[in-house]
Amino acid sequence: MKKEVLATSAAVAGAAAIAWMVTNREEKLETVTYVELEQYMGKWYEIARFPQSFEKDCACSTAEYSLNDDGSVKVINSCIKKGVPDNVEGKATITDKKTNSKLKVSFGIFSGKYWIIALAADYSYAMVGHPNRKYLWILSRKPAMDSQTYNYLLVQAAAKGFDVRKLVKTEQDCA
Repeated sequence: MKKEVLATSAAVAGAAAIAWMVTNREEKLETVTYVELEQYMGKWYEIARFPQSFEKDCACSTAEYSLNDDGSVKVINSCIKKGVPDNVEGKATITDKKTNSKLKVSFGIFSGKYWIIALAADYSYAMVGHPNRKYLWILSRKPAMDSQTYNYLLVQAAAKGFDVRKLVKTEQDCA
């Protein structure tokens, strides 16, 4: 009887520890220390992403950001879907004004966290993820990224708890 109680207590303690780690893992995603919003604005090319239903069949994906008068960010995501241009407009609000690295992006009734987790000093590349680790994008100011930078970002993403095996490269040759 005593062994059963100890085994049950150990199982409960183990489950509680796992639940605590899973719950707190979302909040422990580190973002970049600061984003100069004006410098972040402009066109970004999607180099790779975790597959999402809203991007199914997308190629030549880009995101264009511009500041609104109210301090929010206008977002225009574009791609070519089955040979046809497709775009959606949204709005992002900064949720961490100290760093500008955590945003909430809304597209109509859909919204999500947009956390900037890597950013080149010259703003030539960025990596954006969601703290639940189910969304990840690698972005560049150019339609292609050299393999050294790409591999560096893969290592960074894996170290932050993202399953980089899920990443798919985005076709950017749609001319």
